[in-house]
Formats: sequence, structure tokens, C-alpha cells
Amino acid sequence: MDRLDPSAIRARFPALSRTLDGRRCVFADAPGGTQVPETVIEAMAAYLRTSNANVHGAFVTSIETDHLIEEAHRAGSDLLGCHADEIVFGPNATTLLFALSRSIARTLGPGDEIVVTRLDHDANIRPWLMVAEDTGTTVRWVDIRDDDVTIDRGSFQDTLTDRTKVVAFTLASNAVGTVTPAAKLARAAHDAGALVVCDGVHVAQHRLLDVHAIGADVVVCSPYKIFGPHLGILFGRRELLESWRPYKVRPASEDLPYRWETGTQNHEGFAGFVAAVDYLADVGRMYGNPSGTRRRDAVGAAFEAIGAHEATLSRRFLHGVGVIDDLRLYGIAEPDRVAERTPTFAVRLGDQHPLETAKLLGERGIFVWDGHYYALELMERLGLQESGGAVRVGFCHYNTADEVDRVLAELASLA
Repeated sequence: MDRLDPSAIRARFPALSRTLDGRRCVFADAPGGTQVPETVIEAMAAYLRTSNANVHGAFVTSIETDHLIEEAHRAGSDLLGCHADEIVFGPNATTLLFALSRSIARTLGPGDEIVVTRLDHDANIRPWLMVAEDTGTTVRWVDIRDDDVTIDRGSFQDTLTDRTKVVAFTLASNAVGTVTPAAKLARAAHDAGALVVCDGVHVAQHRLLDVHAIGADVVVCSPYKIFGPHLGILFGRRELLESWRPYKVRPASEDLPYRWETGTQNHEGFAGFVAAVDYLADVGRMYGNPSGTRRRDAVGAAFEAIGAHEATLSRRFLHGVGVIDDLRLYGIAEPDRVAERTPTFAVRLGDQHPLETAKLLGERGIFVWDGHYYALELMERLGLQESGGAVRVGFCHYNTADEVDRVLAELASLA
């Protein structure tokens, strides 16, 4: 059952009232970054107005900043289902993965193997390719299924050996929306004795993350794709974050999680992130049935309501694209399989270049992405990279059925 009230949800996001040529704009660009509620904007501005300071000072604004940083880590733990000291902040997920991979590289050498997939964003591929270049480690690739662009489970199993040390895979494709069977993949990787590093950036906007239920050793995500500011978050199991050696300046703390948070952080971003998690908790209390009184319970209820709403949007879009002549959808296309995907869709209109399609839609007030979206390996595997990639249409919980219909109508008019 779709329980969300789209009008009430949208009223909390100032950007969604923007118009172009007298028509309300359709923000179908959520996979690249979501809009933010007013409370996030207010929290960031309030911090800069009243509490802006560096950390560990003996004066009130610095003390308030210290408290804010602690609260941001608690918010991260409520979002991901882990301990607050297992949450590491950084500028973005890509930077965090590069930094972490450098430290893990200290433990690897010739004869060791790293597994990556063709489905992933390059942020969870390139760091491991560079580790292999520097250490002599072998990289093994997991392929996709041609029919529905899902992980080829046989290929995944075939890559695992007694020499596998790291297995890196996405929780959901930022390009085609495929959700991976993460817990099963993680279990197989652990059975082989490997570390599991997951890219949760795309899925975190759509589903509740439970890092321990997944069985991951490391998970990254990005608050700017979860209705918050431009930040990156890394979860790492405590014993691993304690054992790996970070690259940092000598005076920096050795305590978790701060030994991994190099330099002065984005404090106003922390304020916005806390507000974003509180927003999700509000959604859960308003439209869901929290299982308890904790913020984590309310966030879980929010994603139950969000998931029901997004499933409705996904089915509507999949039914609609199926009747548009000369349109090809890449990925899971069956409306009865929406549980296996997010509302992110990669399409091509005949021989039209994706950039041209995106421009024409943009002129009509519909904002979509084109290209490879950093899923370079996937676009090459699908044979799309040389011809411009694909058009990516992405919805989230603040989008409406009417917006889906409008996107479909404009795509049909361009076909």
C-alpha cells in the first residue's frame, strides 16, 4: 500500500516548486543527487550563523561543534545500523574508498586476488585496480547477465578462490537500478576468506541499510543522495578500522572514528546530515509504523513507506515504457520484479544520442542524466559507451505518478 502523501512531502522541499516556462519542473535526476528539505537548509545556515568554529577549543562555539560531530556520528549509526564509532565522514564516497584502499593495500601482495564487478560505479573499481597496479595483486571480474543486467551469480562464484582477499560490489546499480543479492554475495565472499567492500551510495536513497545484516566489512554512501548535503560516509567494522593503518598527520587522534577523518571536516554539512536523518525519521513517524521509539526504528518505517511509494512509480514507468515505439530499456523490465530494482531506469530512444534526448527533455522542464554516470565498465559491457551511454531517468519518494506520466509522454513524443 502506498501510504505517502506526495503533496505534504513535496511541500518540505523548496526546490520542487521551481518552474520553467510556466510549468513545474520534474526532478528525475535523483540518482545523481537529491533535493533537500527546508530543515536541512536551515540547519546548515544556523550552524554557520551561530556555532561556526574548529574543534576541541575551550570556548562555546567550538564545544558546540564537538557536540555536533558526535551527533552526526550517532545519526550515521541510525542510518546504517551500526555503532557510532564505526562511522567515518569524508568529502564523498569516492575519496573515502581511495583512502581506505590505500590502507588495505598495505596487507596485499603478489598472488593475492581482488574481485570487482562490471555492474559497479568506478568509485568501487578504480581504487582496486590501482591497488593491483601498486602491489602486484590480480584483479578478477564478475560479469552481468545480458537479459536483465543483473549480477551473474555463476561468474561471481567462479571468481572466488583461496587467494581472494577483497570482494568489492555494489548494493544497487546507479546506472540501471539493479539491486544485488548482497547478503548472499557477502556470505560467499566471507566463505572464501575475503573482505567485503560494498558501494551503498545508490541504494541508500531507496532502502534501509543494515550493514550487519548484509554482512559487509565496509559500506560507503553519500548523504547528498539521501536528501542531505555533499558528504561521504564510510562504515567499517570496528576491529578492522582499529587494525588498518590510516594515512594521517601525526597529531591527529588515534581514536575511532577520528583516526580516519583527516583534516577539518564539513561541520555545516554535519548539521545538514543530522537534519536529513531527522527528516527521514519524521517521514517514518508520519507515514509508517515504527517498531520502537528509537530514531533508527522511525528511519526504518520511513523506508517501508518510501519503498511502497517507489514501487508504485516503478510499475507505472515500466508499464509505460513498454508501449513506446523505438525505446529500449536496459535492466529489469518486468513490472512484477520491481522489488529487484530501484526506480532508476536507463533508456535509449532509437538512434538518438542520449545527450540530445536529455537536452530536449531539459527544455521541457524534465531533468534527467545522460552518459555513463561513472558506471564506465557497465556502459562498455552493454556496448553503449562509444555512442554516448544512455539516458537515466531516476525517481525517488518526492516524485509523483503525474510526473512519471509526464516523463513518459515526453519520451513518447521524442520517439
